[in-house]
Amino acid sequence: MAIVINGYEIEDAEVERELPLHQDAANPLKRAVTTLALRRILLDEAARLGLPAASEEAAIEALLAAEVQVPEPDEASCLRHYQQYPQRFTVGELVEVDHILFQITERVPLEALRELAEQSLQELLAEPARFAELARSLSNCPSGEVGGNLGQLSRGDTVPEFERVVFAMNPGEILPRLLETRFGLHIVRVARCIEGRVLPFERVQAHIGEALQAASRDAAWRQYLQLLVGRAKIEGITLEGADSPLVQ
Repeated sequence: MAIVINGYEIEDAEVERELPLHQDAANPLKRAVTTLALRRILLDEAARLGLPAASEEAAIEALLAAEVQVPEPDEASCLRHYQQYPQRFTVGELVEVDHILFQITERVPLEALRELAEQSLQELLAEPARFAELARSLSNCPSGEVGGNLGQLSRGDTVPEFERVVFAMNPGEILPRLLETRFGLHIVRVARCIEGRVLPFERVQAHIGEALQAASRDAAWRQYLQLLVGRAKIEGITLEGADSPLVQ
């Protein structure tokens, strides 16, 4: 079935040109078609309002600037964000981490891998001094050659699911459970923690304000686009304006 937006039919050639821009999406074809449909809706609205523009991108920018007003966050809002997320404004915080990675692969049954990892963890909880020995013999990470040592890590150096755990641990502690990440199952030990310092609010207030305004702007754009989607005459596709790839 053809995809028609407000009487305009999206052609196959347009989809072919758009498709390469969305190869990282879970469904590149759907993403490309959705982008084209939403762009058409925005362009139609810009034309209806008589907004002059030198290009399609300029027309969309002019429309959003004219129709979506985003207030600047005040000092109280910035301060609340600062107090709620102090770790985001902490510098110099480090942890020295050792780990043993049991990598999940198609060749090894997950239950067997989990059983081996759990057994190894229990051995280490009983005999922590064997950590380097087991890391050398079992770990699927190159760090196994140096006893599992990952060195000093700061926030942002590792995947979020690993970071959240290790930065909450105490020096010398072995996590009493397996840590599962996108890479596999880990046995984790924190050797040392170096406390950071929280930057003064005055140093980061402007940055917080910019971030809060950007988040508000994106939310407002999605709401506006959802409103336009609701008004548009659409055939051949179901659109959710709030999921627009144009305003992320």
